[in-house]
Order: sequence, then structure tokens, then C-alpha cells
Amino acid sequence: MTTTTAGYGSWPSPVSAALAAAHDGRPEYLGTVGDELWWTAPRPEEGGRRALVRRRADGTEESLLPAPWNVRSRVIEYGGQPWAAVARPAGGALAVFCHFPDQRLYAYEPDAAPGAEPRPLTPVSAVGGGLRWVDPVIHPDRGEVWCVLEEFTGPAPTDVRRVLAAVPLDGSAADDRGAVRELSDGRHRFVTGPRLSRTAAGPPGSPGTTPDALGRHRGPARRGRPRRHLPRGPHGRRGDRRVDPAGRLGRGRPAAVRQRPHRLVEPLPCRGRRRRRPRRTGGALPRAEEFGGPLWKIGLRWFTPLENGLIAVVHGRGTTALGILDPERRALVDAGGTRTEWASTLAAHGTRVVGLAAGPHRSYELVELDTRTGRSRVIGSAHTDAVDPSYLPEPRIRTFTGPGGREIHAQVYPPHHPGHDGPEGERPPYVIRAHGGPTGHAPLVLDLEIAYFTSRGIGVAEVNYGGSTGYGREYRERLREQWGVVDVEDCAAVAAALAAEGTADPARLAVRGGSAGGWTTAASLVSTDVYACGTIIYPVLDLRGWATDETHDFESQYLHGLIGPIDEVPARYKERSPIEHVDRVTVPFLLLQGLDDVICPPAQAERFLSRTAGRGIPHAYLAFEGEGHGFRGADTMVRALEAELALYTRVFGLARTDVPDLEYRT
Repeated sequence: MTTTTAGYGSWPSPVSAALAAAHDGRPEYLGTVGDELWWTAPRPEEGGRRALVRRRADGTEESLLPAPWNVRSRVIEYGGQPWAAVARPAGGALAVFCHFPDQRLYAYEPDAAPGAEPRPLTPVSAVGGGLRWVDPVIHPDRGEVWCVLEEFTGPAPTDVRRVLAAVPLDGSAADDRGAVRELSDGRHRFVTGPRLSRTAAGPPGSPGTTPDALGRHRGPARRGRPRRHLPRGPHGRRGDRRVDPAGRLGRGRPAAVRQRPHRLVEPLPCRGRRRRRPRRTGGALPRAEEFGGPLWKIGLRWFTPLENGLIAVVHGRGTTALGILDPERRALVDAGGTRTEWASTLAAHGTRVVGLAAGPHRSYELVELDTRTGRSRVIGSAHTDAVDPSYLPEPRIRTFTGPGGREIHAQVYPPHHPGHDGPEGERPPYVIRAHGGPTGHAPLVLDLEIAYFTSRGIGVAEVNYGGSTGYGREYRERLREQWGVVDVEDCAAVAAALAAEGTADPARLAVRGGSAGGWTTAASLVSTDVYACGTIIYPVLDLRGWATDETHDFESQYLHGLIGPIDEVPARYKERSPIEHVDRVTVPFLLLQGLDDVICPPAQAERFLSRTAGRGIPHAYLAFEGEGHGFRGADTMVRALEAELALYTRVFGLARTDVPDLEYRT
């Protein structure tokens, strides 16, 4: 192919915003139902709903519920496992799911008479955010489905209680809250995992940092009584817990150096027998890696036991792999392959395990590993090239040096086009991307939003700044009381290093991020002079507001660890809040906001804009009806991505005529 020389950022590209939007999102929440595999899948073209998909034993895939059914929970706003199903000898599968618009539980029999509709199991409440349900487990023999119930008791975001609850499968609770049987007493603010001989855990502070746990047992002799309150492990952390076919409890700790799954080798007691203290085996694995992560959503699975006594685990440092652990021999063997990210969802069927995996050039696929043969194969949501792979960037895993000599991890995506190159001597513009969380992680996977820019001649660097998960406890805890400092410094250090080595144009650097990444972007614009512009997406902008009544209950205490207790360091809340320093913003910016966002509400964005007005700084604001925290609708994602390119076209002086006009304010 003949190569054409053209200015960076001006190249034509087949990666359109519509193409990127159509492939946004990934499958989630895998589960086996008899010999079938079920999961939820994104439908951006259908307003961002989540479909429930089944893969039959013969390999065919089908969507179980048509639009507008939306299988998604809003518990703790981030949601979690929204469905459960069991195979029955007669009548086919019985499914229970949470429908996003009303958050009611519904029962559905997809193999019943044609045209059968889901029937409601739970009532609607007009109080606050109503009644919400997540992590269902069906007990056909008891005629119940056990769930986590989140119940609002007033209008404030923190007027909420959460309990483990049993809902009748006969529909008798559809209009009667009193027919819902509570399995816990409500004294724990956060709970997960309503299981027989299993545990419930939840974070009363920040996700992945200070969770508590409640274990429950329900047998004929002690019907519905709390059975075990498991003590916290080192540093107060808890992680994923699963029970193997023999009734033994496995436990993993989230986000720490040298974390490892443990196994309690004696079955938990049942039928009212006297409890004995289990012996723990499994010991420390000789790997300085992570075997867990933050519990941002309820029902995440980093490991799952197999019927042969082995344990499938997701683990790694930076990137992740699927491994098979022999707990008796303390041996861990990886599945191998080129995939760099395995999601925190696993499903076991006999000696086979299914996970969700992706790589730099492959989207998330359902991959089955046969532990007897060691062979793996794609069995669902198979990747297909949405665009010629020659237009995809080649990521480079980099480690940069930050203030004080600390290491900073990042993925760098240089501009790439099979038919275009930049002029000799010209350096390309770069966008520094800050991920959300902030105790999250930017995985090394195919992202057409990144290709949207790199194929046009704009480089992208994803920074896993200090505080990110995936690199051990010490790395993650760099952000303790340093949010707005370490993240900002690390992103700036990567940008400066790319410029100093000649990779990026120092005059054409941008910063962008959503949620906590939006905070880092805004904080960068008010505290550094590194960037020529920024894209701020559904951000935190006012710490004092966010620490009081301007966010949801789940993260209402998050800032205690990220900033410090507000009653002890009130000045720090003011000093670090971008909204208090709007006068320091000297470069253009784009602000994108969902109007239904209750995690980072539009009120903060609107206050920020009101203080910016009249200062002569060009800026644009796009607010989207019907969008919450994280854009899901295809039209929204297209408009947002094109607006971001329009900002860079204007600020970087790119020769493009195919971007929409933005209405700038000053």
C-alpha cells in the first residue's frame, strides 16, 4: 500500500463514531443453566438496554427477552448480578431477573407457551429510590428466590437499608411488601451473597478497601437466622467467596500484593449442628500478583471451584490470566494464549470453566477451558473484525517515572494508519486518558474509541496512575488521602515524558476522563499547565458537596480514605475541589454530562459552568437526557465522541472538515 504523508490528526479513517458506539460495552454475568450458558449483553442501538442471552447445548445463541426488557440492577447504583435461572426436568428453565426501569424482580419461563410474558414477583415502592434487587439465587424446593434487597426509606440518597431477603416464586409478593421474608436484620449497611452456607460481604467505606462480611446459614433447625459473622482478614479486606461441590468455602482477598485464594477444607455446618472451626489450607502462592479486585458490583467472581476439586482463578499483575489452581499441591497453571484481560466473571460446568476474555486486537469473548485437556475455545459472543485490523493501534506497555522516582504504569497507543504517516519532524498530538474508580484499572484490550483517534493520527496514553488496582496493595494505597495529587501528578508525568522523548507534541496534549477520571481531568486543568485542553465526562467537581448529599450511599464515605475525614481536614476538601479554582482554568474544555446521573449529579457540572461563564475561556457543554453514570445509548456515544474530536480539531489546529460544530461558550 502506498503511504500518504499528511498532518497528524488529519487522516481519514473507517473507524467512525457510530462504529465505535455499536461495539461499546461487553458481555457480563455468565452463568450455567443445565447444559446451557447464559449471560447479559449490551444493546447500544436499543437505547443501551442489557439483553439476556442464552447459548444452547448445540451452540446456537438467542436473546431471551425482546426490547424493552432490560436485565440490569441499580442496587448501589453500579448494580451487579441481575439474573438467575435453573433448569427443571419439566417445563424448561425458570429465570428470575431484575428489570431496569422499575427495578422489580420478574419470573420468566422462556420454554413455556409461545408469547408467555414475564410476571412480577416484587412490588413497587414510591419511597425514594424504591425497592431494588440484585444477586438472585433460586431455591425451587423452597419456592423462593433469595436476593439482596435495597430499600429506600426516605428521599435522601443515604435513606436506605439493605438486607438479604427471600421472595416467593408464586408472585404473592408482587403487590405485598409484607410477603417478602427478610433473612438478615438490617444492621449491616452493605451485604452480598444470599447463599446457603455462604457469606455476605459489603463495603461500609470505599469499594475494595474496608468491607465487612456477614455469613448466613438457613437450615430446618434455625430457619433464616444469621449463622456466621466472618472476621476481617489483614487490613480489613474481603473479597470473593465461593463454595465448592463438597460445601467447602473458598475465599480471596481483593487488590493486594501476594493475595491468594484460601480454602476451608471442612464443610460449613448445616441442619443446626454444632459448628467446628474449619482448618485452612492452600497457603501462600509464590506469586506477587492479585487474585481479586474492588467490589464495585455485587456478584463479581474472580474464582470458582470445579467438581474435581480444582479452582479456576483470574489473576495477574497489570494484565490478567485464567489459571487453574490445585489447592492441595499449591500449584497454579495458566490457560495460556494471547488474551490480556479476563473479566471478573466465571462459570463452571463439570471440569470446564467459562470466562470472559479480551486482548489488544480482540473484543471480549466467552472462552471455555477444558481442564482435563488444557484446550480452550471461543463458545459465545465471538469476535468479528468490525474494521480492517490494520487500522488498529499497537499498544506499548510502559512504565514511567513520576515524582520521587515512583513508577507509573501506562499503555501507550501511537497514531497508526496503514496508508498514512505524519510529516517528517512533526510530532503527533496525544490524549492522556485517566480511568474511573479511581481505584479502577484501564485494561489492555481492544477499544474502538481509542482506534477512533489513533487511526486519525492522534495518539492515546491510558495511565494506570497510583491508586489503580492490578499492581499490588502498595501501589493502590498511594492514593490514600492523595486523590487530586497523585493521580494528577502521574498523568502529567506521563504526558511530560512522552513530550520529552519526542513521542508527543508538547503543545498539543489533552487530558480526558469520566467519573473519577473526570475529576482527575478537571483537577489537572486547575493545577497544571501541561495540557492544551481537556474533556471532562460526568465528573466529581465539588468534594464538599459529594461528601454530604450529592452522591449515592455506596460512595458517600469514599472520600474519607481518598481525601481524609471532612470534619478533620475541611480545608483540604476546599483546596482540592476544581469548582473552587475555576479561575485557574486557562484552556478550552468540553464537559459531557448525563442528566439522570445520581452518582456524579449534573448540579455539580452546572455550578462549575456558572463560575466559568464570562471568563473568556472557550468551553462546550453537552447534557444528555436519559443517560446516567456511563453513557449507554448509541446516539449519545456518537455525539460525545464526535464532540471530543471537534474539541481537539479546534485546539490542535487539525485539518478536518468532517466533525460537527460545537457551540462554545466563553
